[in-house]
Amino acid sequence: MPFTLEPSYDDNPRLQDLVVRLRAYLREELIPFERERGVTAESPLDRPTLEHVWKRSRELGFYGVSLPPELGGQGLSFQELCAVKEELTASGAALSHSVLGDMGGPLRAGAILKYATEHQLERYLMPVIRGERACCFSITEEDAGSDVRRMATTATADGDAYVLNGKKVFSSAAPFADFAIVVARMAGTEEAYSAFLVDLDTPGCTVLDGEVPMSGQRMEGDLVFDNCRIPAANLLGEIGQGLRIGIGRITLNRLLHCPSLIGAARRAWDLSLQYATNRVVFGQPLLAHQAIHHKIAEMATEIYAARSMVMATAAKADRGENVSVEANMCKLFTSEACFRVADQAVQIHGKAGLTRGNEVEQIFRSLRMFRIVTGTTEIHKNAIAKGLI
Repeated sequence: MPFTLEPSYDDNPRLQDLVVRLRAYLREELIPFERERGVTAESPLDRPTLEHVWKRSRELGFYGVSLPPELGGQGLSFQELCAVKEELTASGAALSHSVLGDMGGPLRAGAILKYATEHQLERYLMPVIRGERACCFSITEEDAGSDVRRMATTATADGDAYVLNGKKVFSSAAPFADFAIVVARMAGTEEAYSAFLVDLDTPGCTVLDGEVPMSGQRMEGDLVFDNCRIPAANLLGEIGQGLRIGIGRITLNRLLHCPSLIGAARRAWDLSLQYATNRVVFGQPLLAHQAIHHKIAEMATEIYAARSMVMATAAKADRGENVSVEANMCKLFTSEACFRVADQAVQIHGKAGLTRGNEVEQIFRSLRMFRIVTGTTEIHKNAIAKGLI
């Protein structure tokens, strides 16, 4: 079979069936749904639109598909999940982040299920899995990004409750979430951090519009806690487990972000090939020029290398092995490589690639962000070196 950037999974019938059905849903339902309503990657996200996607995706078996069967999923391996996540962004669908529950849904909450009590499962997490509620994860602060231990938000024990004070920023899904998973420092301590489930309509909790990132996507918010009193039953895990819950999730997320970046780069490659085929310059299609051949080849090679690296690491994670170094390597290489692909896509499109409203221009801005978000290039290098030396 000749090489193609659109993979098939003939050796895995379950995954192949899932990918074929997912491609059909994206192409025949979700993208037309977005076009009818004028939804773009930069549109404000409203709850009714998102709930439509959650419900339909759940009906088709996509929403929460990575969860174990007893929770309504298919128990996908990390390799299978990576394959599915790549397909989502490769489609170009603006709402692709809501099909599996990546934005406020099961993928956001799944990593914390093992810490939850029966009460927390029933009230908070199972409704998320069913697409009835949405959550956000709040650990980052203005002065505590990569250096998370500088966080200033505190939790003070007060009888049968905890009182939160502080501010969290860059909380993805906060604008439409029902509750947040908040990591805070225990008051009066230097190194004790705990995680809490906080209903966002609790008195003393305010959700503010977040800064609009360079991608233009309006999916982040800030959370302000002013003597916000929450029940002691909302402590997630044990006192002092907050960073384990938060950073453990972040480490895995660094790997699982990679296929989404690869899918976006693949979309940029597809758009570039289409443009170069149809654009005529000096009497020939742009694609006839050797300089464009070289760019197309380099872009495809970057995507293939990133995918191979991510899939190898996912396979190791599926075997239960420690992938902390490899996950950082994947995020480092993939974020840089996929941005190079987007940069070449803009170059191929010329002035059209610099124009707001052109899809490759938005992909370029989005992929540039991931050299910083979920860990900067420099932080990944530090983590890799620390794990090797």
